[in-house]
Amino acid sequence: MRLPWFKLTGILVVIWLIAGSVIFFARSAKVTPESLAAYAESHSLAGKADAERAKIIEKMAAQMNQLGYEERREFRMGRKLDGFFRELKPDEQMRFLDLTLPTGFKQMMEALNKMTPEKRQQFVDKALADMKKHEGEQPPDAELDANARKIIDQGFKSFYSEASADVKMDVAPLIEQLQKNLQGRR
Repeated sequence: MRLPWFKLTGILVVIWLIAGSVIFFARSAKVTPESLAAYAESHSLAGKADAERAKIIEKMAAQMNQLGYEERREFRMGRKLDGFFRELKPDEQMRFLDLTLPTGFKQMMEALNKMTPEKRQQFVDKALADMKKHEGEQPPDAELDANARKIIDQGFKSFYSEASADVKMDVAPLIEQLQKNLQGRR
């Protein structure tokens, strides 16, 4: 009589161990801003062959695309990508942007679409104040580089294709200010 209970208990223990292991490995494999920063720091591109550089860039982009909107924003605001991006050659920068911008802008549009009108207005007011501070400023190189153009073009494309009508109305002042700032650069 004890034998079936013993076997049943043993089977349950094995199932829980397997489930626990799967959960542990899944959590440790999840990309975080910290793990992405550690990857960028530990995978310098200096002195690497083009094929190896391409693999590192693709893996970095794939990991970045796994971050959620807030995590991605935290990663960018912490300027943890700057050193990695500076190591890239111009064609590699374009490739990295091609791999990461669509996902990033899609996440941003989803976040804007989900915001309450009040929260979206706070976002717009803060961004507008920030942009007005820099209105008319000339960067050292007055021409927009190809990367900046790509970012702006992808942003507008995502905005016009994925933003709801309410978001488009609420964000219109930002678009106008962006156009003023860009005209000041020309």
